[in-house]
Amino acid sequence: MLPGHVTPEGTTRYRDRFLALRDADHFRRQEHVPGAGELWLSSIGLGTYLGETDDAADTSYTESVTHALRFGINVLDTAINYRHQRSERNIGAALDRLVAAGELQRDEVVVCTKAGYLSFDGNMPADPSAYFRSEYVEKGVLDPAAIAGGMHCMAPRYLEDQLERSRRNLRLETIDVFYVHNPESQLASVDRATFRKRLKQAFEMLERAVKSGKIRWYGAATWNAFRIAPSERDYLSLAEVIEVAREVAGDRHHFRFIQLPFNLAMPEAYALRNQNLAKQAVSTLEVAAREGIMVVGSASLYQGHLTSGLPDSVGQRLGMESDAANAIQFARSAPGLAVALVGMGQKQHVEENVQVAARPPALAEEWKQLFTRAA
Repeated sequence: MLPGHVTPEGTTRYRDRFLALRDADHFRRQEHVPGAGELWLSSIGLGTYLGETDDAADTSYTESVTHALRFGINVLDTAINYRHQRSERNIGAALDRLVAAGELQRDEVVVCTKAGYLSFDGNMPADPSAYFRSEYVEKGVLDPAAIAGGMHCMAPRYLEDQLERSRRNLRLETIDVFYVHNPESQLASVDRATFRKRLKQAFEMLERAVKSGKIRWYGAATWNAFRIAPSERDYLSLAEVIEVAREVAGDRHHFRFIQLPFNLAMPEAYALRNQNLAKQAVSTLEVAAREGIMVVGSASLYQGHLTSGLPDSVGQRLGMESDAANAIQFARSAPGLAVALVGMGQKQHVEENVQVAARPPALAEEWKQLFTRAA
């Protein structure tokens, strides 16, 4: 496995190899985030969610990741359940190839993964229940009582197991960001007091993983939790989640990342004042800015729904050549968003998206005017 982890020096070295992208403000820091705020992150990150579970897709993803790292994208996002662990393995193969060739150093790239959902290995087994029983339950890794909704678990023993598998898949001694994947899924099966207890136990395990050098930071990668009304079942208060991290490790906790959808159709992280901080109703992005949390946007193209048919005003305001490019430009320009993730399973997608990165993000006032029109 590759030793080391991402560092400020490494990301500075990486940024300085891409002068045109650097001058276009493609690389950015989030200085309000302790530790991680010293990193230079590409404004567009490569996502690995979609795709077939076959050898052809594996080859294509490995080539895409390699291409992205060669052309100025240094944030890679995956999860152990994406394509049944294949996406993690594709990233690992690409990193191994580039480091061995001397084209990349480990400390130049931010590698993020997630765990929480029950995960298969390579392909869907003929009998999923039998697989989980023999692979997890009988080995004492998984207590069926800790499974929520038939498919989600964030018990420490299970997360430890998934972390070790992810480290092997990615071929990394240290994973930079390890997310609890959609923790709000637990609320389908347990009350909020039980949820908080389970979250605290997960954070305790992750703080131990930081101390042992297996991860650098941890976070929560969500779909609904931070962008819906407090009355909804899946809602989470970001301030309360941070409070749990503080209960575990004080102000020096390593809960420093959240991930949530952000795009033209799902702008709630900026638009919806669904969070409470110091008795004020504020947005998720505002809480993150005040509390030292990095926000990563997922689904920048809304899984392909924003690649065509956007209002003319979006293109006129953002000035990109296609609807897909305008949608990415909108996401990466959002005030307070560190990185906009885009699925890139083909080299062509990487080349198209780097062209967006070569243009400066929209100015804050222009973006806000566009947002007002879109809303």
